[in-house]
Formats: sequence, structure tokens, C-alpha cells
Amino acid sequence: MLKLAVIGKDVSKSLSPEMHRFILKRMGYECEYEKISLSKEELERSGEELFTRYDGFNATIPHKQNILPFLKKLEGDARVFGAVNTVVTKTRTGYNTDGAGFLTMLEEAGFSVQGKRALVLGAGGAGRSCIYALNEAGAEVTAYERDEERLNAVYRDFKDFTPKTALNTFEFDFIVNCSGIGMHDTVGKTPFVPDERGADCVLRLLDNCSAAVDLIYEPKESELLRLARERKKRTLNGEAMLFFQAYVADCIYTNTERDMKFAKKLWKEYGEEHS
Repeated sequence: MLKLAVIGKDVSKSLSPEMHRFILKRMGYECEYEKISLSKEELERSGEELFTRYDGFNATIPHKQNILPFLKKLEGDARVFGAVNTVVTKTRTGYNTDGAGFLTMLEEAGFSVQGKRALVLGAGGAGRSCIYALNEAGAEVTAYERDEERLNAVYRDFKDFTPKTALNTFEFDFIVNCSGIGMHDTVGKTPFVPDERGADCVLRLLDNCSAAVDLIYEPKESELLRLARERKKRTLNGEAMLFFQAYVADCIYTNTERDMKFAKKLWKEYGEEHS
């Protein structure tokens, strides 16, 4: 019996428990999976308890980087991204499965990114993962982030994208919202993306793109996706990404070699059960 959890600022509506239980059961394991909402200050005070109570845990906004001081080492994409979404407590090792989950979601939905112009909104933990993954998949990436220090830190690490704190062009093939704006206490809002004069250019971006992707899955249709749908653009929320990154995390917890063909089969079965 695996004891797992997800931590974040507010994970009350997280689908992680049911997804991990579903996946692990299909892999032949039973698990307990808890939701733990806590602030950065609470994590700093009580974070050590996670390593004695659980076999592993997943981290979401805003703890993908806040958890780093508790870890002894990073593996794979976590070293590249500088952000962690999966922790094995026994070894205090951090992993990041976001990039694999993101690209598998796009592939499963029939999104081709090779040679496409992508605008990533937000350069936090999820944004870092998506910027890197899109670059690796051959997209031409621009990233908008209002926090210039955070943006510059990502640029120092990756280089292979165009960093922007304001936009001077609005023609992208697709937009990816990694900012978290549109969920929790910001439901009904879109990220504020200024042009070089300071005006919000979100609607201009949507008018010029062909698709919008939002990593938010609760609500299922964020305000950004609603506006994109009204403009007859293709839309995709982040539920499949959550599922695929959960599958890769569960392979890490169980020391199982990943099989993304099997993961896609599980995703279809999960959708049939939860439709």
C-alpha cells in the first residue's frame, strides 16, 4: 500500500487522488492518496513531516520550487527545469514529469508543435517545464512573464526562447497559459498580457492565434479558453497533462519503466469511466 499526497496552495479541487488511484490500480498497486493545502510558510514549518508520513508526494502551484530546500538531489528533467512536481521521500529525490505529461497531452490531442510559434504565459514551475518541452519539440517559443527577475532566471538557464515582459507582436500559432490565472480566486479572469504601451492584448492574441491551451483543468473551461472558443479557435485544457504526468510519477514511485502507449490507453479508459 503506497501512501501518497499532493501539496499546493489550494488542492481542494485537485483530481490527482482519483487519477493516481486509477492508474496505480491498473498497474497492480493499491494506494492512499491525500490532498494537502498549505502556504509557503506552512510548508517551511511542517515540510519535514511529509518525509515521514508518505512514500512520495506531488507538488503543484506554488511549491514546485519551494520544496527544493528539503531535497538531497534532483533527477532528470527536475535538474533542467529547476522545479519539482514528484518527490520520493525515502531518498529525498525530486523529479519533474510535467514536460512529459505536457507533450503527451499535445500529441494525444493531435497538436503539432514542430516549427510552430508558441507563446507561453508564465515562467514559474509549470512555465519552465513547458518552455523547455516546446523548445525540445521544435517550436519557436516566446515566453511572457511580468516578473522580470523570474523571467531572466529562466532565460539564463534555457536561452533558446524569446523572453518578454511586454509584447510587440501578436501573431502566434498557439498560446499556452501556465500562469494559474483563471483558477481558484481568479476564476473568470484571464492573464494580463500587456503590449509595449501597457494595454492588455489578450484579445488581440486570441484573434490572431489558431489554438489556445490552458494548463488549468478546474474549471474545465477557463475564461481564456471560453474567449478562444467564442472566436472559433481550438481549445485544450490541462486535464490530460495532469493524467500523463501522474502516470510518469507513478512509474517513478513503483520503479516501473514508462510505456506512454499504455498511458494513452489508460487515459481513454479513465475518460470513459469519468465522462
